[in-house]
Amino acid sequence: MRRTTLATLTLAAVLLGTQPASAETATATETATETETAKGWEPAPSAPWDVGAGVRCDFPVHGEPVVDEVVRRVLSTHPDGSVRRVAYKGDLVVRVTNTETGASYDADASGSAVVEYRPDGSQHWAVHGPVLVGVGQDQGSLPRGLYLVDGVYTMEISPAGYKSVRLLHGATDALCDRID
Repeated sequence: MRRTTLATLTLAAVLLGTQPASAETATATETATETETAKGWEPAPSAPWDVGAGVRCDFPVHGEPVVDEVVRRVLSTHPDGSVRRVAYKGDLVVRVTNTETGASYDADASGSAVVEYRPDGSQHWAVHGPVLVGVGQDQGSLPRGLYLVDGVYTMEISPAGYKSVRLLHGATDALCDRID
Protein backbone atom coordinates (compact mmCIF):
# COMPACT_ATOMS: atom_id res chain seq x y z
CA MET A 1 0.00 0.00 0.00
CA ARG A 2 2.80 2.43 0.90
CA ARG A 3 4.53 1.84 -2.44
CA THR A 4 1.34 2.37 -4.41
CA THR A 5 0.51 5.53 -2.48
CA LEU A 6 4.00 6.95 -2.95
CA ALA A 7 3.99 6.11 -6.63
CA THR A 8 0.59 7.69 -6.94
CA LEU A 9 1.64 10.86 -5.11
CA THR A 10 4.93 11.15 -6.88
CA LEU A 11 3.35 10.70 -10.29
CA ALA A 12 0.16 12.24 -9.18
CA ALA A 13 2.37 11.46 -7.29
CA VAL A 14 1.94 13.21 -13.35
CA LEU A 15 -1.18 15.17 -14.38
CA LEU A 16 -1.80 17.11 -17.60
CA GLY A 17 -4.33 16.65 -20.33
CA THR A 18 -6.93 18.29 -22.47
CA GLN A 19 -10.44 17.58 -23.65
CA PRO A 20 -10.63 16.37 -27.26
CA ALA A 21 -11.47 19.26 -29.59
CA SER A 22 -13.56 17.13 -31.91
CA ALA A 23 -15.06 13.69 -32.36
CA GLU A 24 -12.20 12.88 -34.75
CA THR A 25 -9.65 13.76 -32.07
CA ALA A 26 -11.61 11.79 -29.47
CA THR A 27 -11.57 8.71 -31.72
CA ALA A 28 -7.83 9.09 -32.29
CA THR A 29 -7.30 9.42 -28.52
CA GLU A 30 -9.40 6.33 -27.81
CA THR A 31 -7.47 4.38 -30.45
CA ALA A 32 -4.15 5.50 -28.96
CA THR A 33 -5.34 4.46 -25.49
CA GLU A 34 -6.46 1.07 -26.82
CA THR A 35 -3.08 0.64 -28.52
CA GLU A 36 -1.22 1.50 -25.29
CA THR A 37 -3.35 -0.99 -23.34
CA ALA A 38 -2.66 -3.64 -25.97
CA LYS A 39 1.07 -3.09 -25.48
CA GLY A 40 0.83 -3.81 -21.75
CA TRP A 41 0.15 -0.29 -20.49
CA GLU A 42 -2.66 0.04 -17.95
CA PRO A 43 -4.24 3.04 -16.22
CA ALA A 44 -2.56 4.10 -12.96
CA PRO A 45 -5.03 6.61 -11.50
CA SER A 46 -4.08 8.92 -8.67
CA ALA A 47 -6.25 9.29 -5.59
CA PRO A 48 -6.92 12.62 -3.85
CA TRP A 49 -4.84 13.10 -0.68
CA ASP A 50 -4.64 15.25 2.42
CA VAL A 51 -1.79 16.05 4.79
CA GLY A 52 -2.12 17.95 8.05
CA ALA A 53 -0.46 21.19 9.06
CA GLY A 54 3.26 20.70 9.68
CA VAL A 55 3.51 17.43 7.77
CA ARG A 56 4.68 18.97 4.46
CA CYS A 57 3.73 22.67 4.71
CA ASP A 58 2.98 24.83 7.77
CA PHE A 59 -0.72 24.50 6.88
CA PRO A 60 -2.96 21.58 5.85
CA VAL A 61 -2.82 20.65 2.17
CA HIS A 62 -5.21 18.83 -0.14
CA GLY A 63 -4.12 17.39 -3.48
CA GLU A 64 -6.47 16.25 -6.19
CA PRO A 65 -5.84 15.27 -9.80
CA VAL A 66 -7.58 17.54 -12.30
CA VAL A 67 -6.06 15.72 -15.27
CA ASP A 68 -4.95 12.11 -14.89
CA GLU A 69 -3.89 10.14 -17.91
CA VAL A 70 -1.08 8.21 -16.22
CA VAL A 71 -0.43 4.68 -17.36
CA ARG A 72 1.99 2.07 -16.10
CA ARG A 73 3.68 -0.96 -17.54
CA VAL A 74 5.23 -3.71 -15.44
CA LEU A 75 8.72 -4.35 -16.83
CA SER A 76 9.80 -7.16 -14.49
CA THR A 77 8.74 -9.06 -11.39
CA HIS A 78 10.53 -10.64 -8.44
CA PRO A 79 10.71 -14.46 -8.24
CA ASP A 80 7.65 -14.41 -5.93
CA GLY A 81 5.64 -12.62 -8.65
CA SER A 82 5.57 -9.20 -6.96
CA VAL A 83 6.30 -6.16 -9.09
CA ARG A 84 10.01 -5.29 -9.41
CA ARG A 85 10.26 -2.59 -12.09
CA VAL A 86 7.46 -0.42 -13.45
CA ALA A 87 7.46 2.34 -16.06
CA TYR A 88 5.04 5.26 -15.58
CA LYS A 89 4.10 7.96 -18.09
CA GLY A 90 1.25 10.25 -18.97
CA ASP A 91 -0.30 13.60 -18.30
CA LEU A 92 -0.94 14.49 -14.67
CA VAL A 93 -1.98 17.81 -13.16
CA VAL A 94 -2.60 17.94 -9.43
CA ARG A 95 -4.45 20.84 -7.84
CA VAL A 96 -2.59 21.51 -4.58
CA THR A 97 -4.72 23.53 -2.14
CA ASN A 98 -4.00 25.26 1.16
CA THR A 99 -7.18 24.18 2.96
CA GLU A 100 -6.95 27.06 5.46
CA THR A 101 -7.00 29.84 2.85
CA GLY A 102 -8.27 28.14 -0.30
CA ALA A 103 -5.19 29.23 -2.25
CA SER A 104 -4.34 26.62 -4.88
CA TYR A 105 -1.85 25.82 -7.60
CA ASP A 106 -2.20 23.38 -10.49
CA ALA A 107 1.05 21.43 -10.51
CA ASP A 108 1.99 19.81 -13.82
CA ALA A 109 3.56 16.54 -12.68
CA SER A 110 3.60 14.93 -16.14
CA GLY A 111 7.00 13.30 -15.85
CA SER A 112 7.93 9.76 -16.69
CA ALA A 113 9.72 7.34 -14.42
CA VAL A 114 10.99 3.82 -14.07
CA VAL A 115 10.59 2.67 -10.47
CA GLU A 116 12.34 -0.32 -8.95
CA TYR A 117 10.50 -1.77 -5.94
CA ARG A 118 12.93 -3.70 -3.75
CA PRO A 119 12.07 -6.58 -1.39
CA ASP A 120 13.15 -4.53 1.66
CA GLY A 121 10.56 -1.82 0.84
CA SER A 122 13.07 0.63 -0.61
CA GLN A 123 12.64 2.14 -4.07
CA HIS A 124 14.84 3.58 -6.80
CA TRP A 125 13.30 6.13 -9.17
CA ALA A 126 14.87 7.16 -12.50
CA VAL A 127 12.87 10.22 -13.58
CA HIS A 128 12.60 12.53 -16.56
CA GLY A 129 10.37 15.56 -16.18
CA PRO A 130 8.28 16.93 -13.36
CA VAL A 131 7.09 14.75 -10.50
CA LEU A 132 5.42 15.77 -7.23
CA VAL A 133 7.53 14.86 -4.19
CA GLY A 134 6.47 15.28 -0.56
CA VAL A 135 9.16 15.31 2.12
CA GLY A 136 8.56 15.05 5.85
CA GLN A 137 10.67 16.68 8.57
CA ASP A 138 14.20 15.13 8.51
CA GLN A 139 12.96 12.61 5.94
CA GLY A 140 14.90 13.66 2.86
CA SER A 141 17.73 15.43 1.12
CA LEU A 142 15.27 18.30 0.58
CA PRO A 143 13.82 20.19 3.55
CA ARG A 144 10.29 19.39 4.74
CA GLY A 145 7.91 20.45 2.02
CA LEU A 146 6.00 19.64 -1.12
CA TYR A 147 7.97 19.98 -4.33
CA LEU A 148 7.62 19.75 -8.05
CA VAL A 149 10.99 18.28 -9.02
CA ASP A 150 11.69 18.71 -12.74
CA GLY A 151 14.53 17.57 -14.94
CA VAL A 152 16.58 14.41 -15.10
CA TYR A 153 17.19 12.89 -11.69
CA THR A 154 17.08 9.86 -9.45
CA MET A 155 15.37 9.41 -6.14
CA GLU A 156 16.18 6.75 -3.58
CA ILE A 157 13.53 6.00 -0.99
CA SER A 158 14.68 4.01 2.03
CA PRO A 159 12.51 1.37 3.72
CA ALA A 160 11.83 4.00 6.41
CA GLY A 161 10.69 6.57 3.79
CA TYR A 162 13.80 8.81 3.63
CA LYS A 163 13.91 10.41 0.15
CA SER A 164 17.24 11.28 -1.41
CA VAL A 165 16.87 13.29 -4.62
CA ARG A 166 19.92 13.57 -6.93
CA LEU A 167 19.38 16.09 -9.70
CA LEU A 168 21.53 15.44 -12.77
CA HIS A 169 19.93 18.43 -14.47
CA GLY A 170 16.88 20.29 -13.26
CA ALA A 171 15.27 22.27 -10.50
CA THR A 172 12.84 22.10 -7.60
CA ASP A 173 9.76 24.27 -7.13
CA ALA A 174 8.58 24.62 -3.50
CA LEU A 175 4.79 24.36 -3.75
CA CYS A 176 4.17 25.31 -0.12
CA ASP A 177 5.48 28.80 -1.03
CA ARG A 178 3.10 29.00 -3.99
CA ILE A 179 -0.02 28.42 -1.87
CA ASP A 180 1.04 30.09 1.41
